[in-house]
Amino acid sequence: MAASGSLGLTVDLALAGLTVGSAAALSGIGLVVCHRATGVLNIAQGAQAMAVAYLLRDLVVVRHWPVWPAVAFCLLLVAPALGVLLDVLVYRPLQRRGAGPADTMVAGLGVFVLLIGAVVLLWGAAPLAGAPSPFGGAPIRLPGGHALRPDTVAQLAAILVLALAVAATTRWTRFGLHLRAVVDDRRLAGLAGVDADRVSAAGWAFGSFTAGLVGIALAPYLLLDPYGLPLLVMETMAVAVAARLRSIPVAVATGLGLGVAQAELTRLRPAGQLLPLVEAVQSNLFVIALLATALLAGPRISGERAGSPAFSGPGAADGGRGAAAAVCLVLLLLPLGFRGNDLRSALLVPALALVLLSIVVVTGYGGQISLGQAGYAGMGALGTALLMSGRVPGLPPLPAAPALLLAVLATAPLGLLTGWPAIRRRGLALALVTFAVGTAMSRFVFQQPYATTGLTLDRPSFLAGDRAFYVAELLLLGLGAAVVRGLHRGRLGRALTAMRDHEAGAVAAGVDVPGLKLLAFVAGAALAALGGGLMGLAGRAFDAASFDPVRGLLWFAAVVVAGADSALGAVLAAALLIGLDAGTVAGVSAVAVGVLAAAIGRLPGGLAALPGRRSAQAPPPLPPGRLTPAGRRVRATIAGRIAREEER
Repeated sequence: MAASGSLGLTVDLALAGLTVGSAAALSGIGLVVCHRATGVLNIAQGAQAMAVAYLLRDLVVVRHWPVWPAVAFCLLLVAPALGVLLDVLVYRPLQRRGAGPADTMVAGLGVFVLLIGAVVLLWGAAPLAGAPSPFGGAPIRLPGGHALRPDTVAQLAAILVLALAVAATTRWTRFGLHLRAVVDDRRLAGLAGVDADRVSAAGWAFGSFTAGLVGIALAPYLLLDPYGLPLLVMETMAVAVAARLRSIPVAVATGLGLGVAQAELTRLRPAGQLLPLVEAVQSNLFVIALLATALLAGPRISGERAGSPAFSGPGAADGGRGAAAAVCLVLLLLPLGFRGNDLRSALLVPALALVLLSIVVVTGYGGQISLGQAGYAGMGALGTALLMSGRVPGLPPLPAAPALLLAVLATAPLGLLTGWPAIRRRGLALALVTFAVGTAMSRFVFQQPYATTGLTLDRPSFLAGDRAFYVAELLLLGLGAAVVRGLHRGRLGRALTAMRDHEAGAVAAGVDVPGLKLLAFVAGAALAALGGGLMGLAGRAFDAASFDPVRGLLWFAAVVVAGADSALGAVLAAALLIGLDAGTVAGVSAVAVGVLAAAIGRLPGGLAALPGRRSAQAPPPLPPGRLTPAGRRVRATIAGRIAREEER
């Protein structure tokens, strides 16, 4: 009887896990198809799913639409239209400019934070009850007394239909032939007469459709949270990464397998101190899978050409830097005349600027895409709080200054968590690893009561006043900026620039590229920890939400928009984020950064490069319809290949 009961529980848990697993499989199908059609990993898929789920809830719950017409409107009209709009306005300018994967990723992050900001502006930041399921009715009874939800059956049917439709389209239609040509080489396919823009638009429409399907599938089971739901869907990228962004069957099998495994893990209930850790693993299996698959996949998913720079576009001109420096100085000194809540809000500007300086070091100077700096900032804040609270074995409670210093020194070596994988990775592969590391820190450390309860985080008596503390922050920011400037000067600075602009060439010139990568990540972790510790002291408490992975994505996009290769850009980005949040309503800063980041195709180099672009003279474009003799020969060759394949 006990064995029979255990088997029945196993089957019931597996059936329950199919609900989450099927949503992850749908997400994987959309990511794989979109990447195969466009060459872009749709990093904004989670935000698209969240926006469609919010719209469905608004139509059904607030405006009282019938469920099925609302679902049809969201999935068949709004979601595909959103995908086509993103292709035309965001990604097509990047493709025509020949932007690298890093700029494309920044544009995707811009779309991600833009949609989150828009949802916060429209529906608020507070979680809302989920949208109703379009599949009502009683559960479907299976042999043995087991039950299967009708919506799970519908999701599994949708997976089967979509997988078969994609396979048939890509193998047996002319559009599939054009799709393969565009995937192999978009430029050459265009020379052969293939309408690459139409193929790309179709890919984005399908990707956005599946994102909406994922949002509608998850909405009935979750509170709609503008920050939590996009992050949850983003974690399912593990499914697409496991499939190497190519194989739909592997993506489906991985999604269903992870969903079932996560449900089965709920049976483990160890006693004692292991219980919180096991529960964290149970609810965050997709995070672990994303980290594991990103590490195992390596450079094979990067899609980045060897030697290509992390970011294209000019830097700021000397005159532009002088003007930016004057603006930064005014922005930093202005709060000294503030009082009350205005001054209290301004305390976060120098602290956040230090965190953003870490992105300048790692990404702007070192050319390594890091989406996990919020994790190191959180470790700095948490380490300071633990040391001040006497929670570190063998150490008494420490004052704020030595606690902050020790927290920074302890966090700096943790930069190797992302620095070591960076030795063999660039672009998309590295971005996924760093995002997974930052998310793991948030889920397994910052959100666990065993690490964050009973903490003391207060300022020393001589810095108890907000104005005195702000002056101390300015001094530390000046010290951090001087360190960053030193990294960018002399022989070390030239080596970093060479590694960023052409890694293979730097290796050939004798530059110790692995050592430089590790140095950049360790220095970045130390700067982020210093800024995070100051953020905690400014608020006199450790707040896990301040170091959420979604905030890390917003910070990264803001730095790139302001100018990733400039320390001044970090200060401007911090002032923009804090100033907009304090002076307006929630969501405005995300919308502003999202719009600018999504427009990176028309704004190469960020805001810091505007003066340089004004003074630069662009070369005259090639007249429309004109090709060089080499171009005409390539077009004839590709056209002949397509004709022969069609004949076969």
